[in-house]
Amino acid sequence: MITKNGYRRIVIEPVTRVEGHGKVTILLDEAGKVARARLHIVEFRGFERFIEGRPFWEMPVAVQRLCGICPVSHHLCAAKAVDRIVGGEKLTPTAEKVRRLMHYGQFLQSHALHFFHLCSPDLLFGFDSDVANRNVLGVAARYPELAKKGILLRKYGQEVIRVTAGKRIHGTGAIPGGVNKNVNAAEREYLKKDIDQILAWSEESLAIAKQYTVDHLAEIAEFGSFPSNHLAVVRADGAMDLYDGGLRAVDAEGSVIFDHFDDQRYYEAIGEEVRDWSYMKFPFIRSLGMEHGWYRVGPLARVNACDFIDTPKAEAARKEFKGLAGGKPVNVTMAYHWARMIELVHAAEKIALLLDDPDIGGTELLASGRRRREGVGVLEAPRGTLFHHYRVDENDQIAMANLIVSTTSNNEPMNRAVEKVAKDHLSGVEITEGLLNHVEVAIRAYDPCLSCATHALGRMPLVVEVVDAAGCVVDRKARD
Repeated sequence: MITKNGYRRIVIEPVTRVEGHGKVTILLDEAGKVARARLHIVEFRGFERFIEGRPFWEMPVAVQRLCGICPVSHHLCAAKAVDRIVGGEKLTPTAEKVRRLMHYGQFLQSHALHFFHLCSPDLLFGFDSDVANRNVLGVAARYPELAKKGILLRKYGQEVIRVTAGKRIHGTGAIPGGVNKNVNAAEREYLKKDIDQILAWSEESLAIAKQYTVDHLAEIAEFGSFPSNHLAVVRADGAMDLYDGGLRAVDAEGSVIFDHFDDQRYYEAIGEEVRDWSYMKFPFIRSLGMEHGWYRVGPLARVNACDFIDTPKAEAARKEFKGLAGGKPVNVTMAYHWARMIELVHAAEKIALLLDDPDIGGTELLASGRRRREGVGVLEAPRGTLFHHYRVDENDQIAMANLIVSTTSNNEPMNRAVEKVAKDHLSGVEITEGLLNHVEVAIRAYDPCLSCATHALGRMPLVVEVVDAAGCVVDRKARD
């Protein structure tokens, strides 16, 4: 397609093997060089608006309907926000550990899904391999044992979620101030019988991701890569903490931008920019401004930002990973996969520890305290730092809601990766499906969940058409 400005326009729609719907537009000049490339989010989910007026205690169940892949993350983050509203943020040991167990189950199933089902075809077969084989069915045909392990890893994570949340998808385990059930002895033994195997398979997955990165480092070091800031939650002692902690941001060299920032005041540190060509916002660190303050979140950012990981196998892997950049942050986009598998091992190790903790079978499930009109929940979702912010009125109904979803924070980095890969690989050459897949590979490295992340500014444009049986438009109304 030729645009009115004379550019040749190429569209990748939809972007495949990601959660949600998006497209990429690439503009080529007369010489066939890439002039611009953008990732567009073309779907809109209006959760921040239609939960207004609902009772605040519905939020942990309501907002997780944003997604069927990462509902636990939204469930727990909303619960942390409403904990503040009921004054129950200091959870009982049983409630916190059951929630953490649920959370690590979510990390296990989500990371396994992405690595084995969505990105492994690119890593195993090559970016420009035959598209007929470059999918999960092709992986199952060529590597049946590997595919089986990926399926069973995810299944185990979902079973952890079922035990703690009541259902594998859209459970109800977390409630304001705690949880509605513990983990009984039978459930604990059921999960314990397979945890050693799960940990072994997690280590095998880590070895695959590490070996791929090391073996292909020369070709992937610059693939969609660039220096960036990194944002993550860390524990008070600087350890990686996926459930709770303070906000830390570091720059591309590892220098601290801010540390242990109070998550209840996140909006003082993080701003959100809106652009007219995407339904997804562009967050940035306020002190650095919109131009330089964008940052990455997710496995790469978490491994870069933390001082250590408090489980031995994952910590040994983190040290090896940081060796790629001499101890400084690793800014290689494709290294997301290695970092993601470090977290897979960490999640398995944490699950094993919690299953031996008697607190998960305790009977004190709820905490309460001074009521508030406002609460913020922040945690690390598999795809990165997640923010839920609610304000309630005198009737305990939601008066304001703001969600900064992990993929939203990665919006600018994904767009930069798309443009860099397009300019590096598509300029001045014959465009093939395999070359276009290079662009999608860069997007998949971030494991985006586009359904969770879309927002809009102002009123949505709306067109209603009435079409007769012959397909002719007989009436049309538009709101723009």
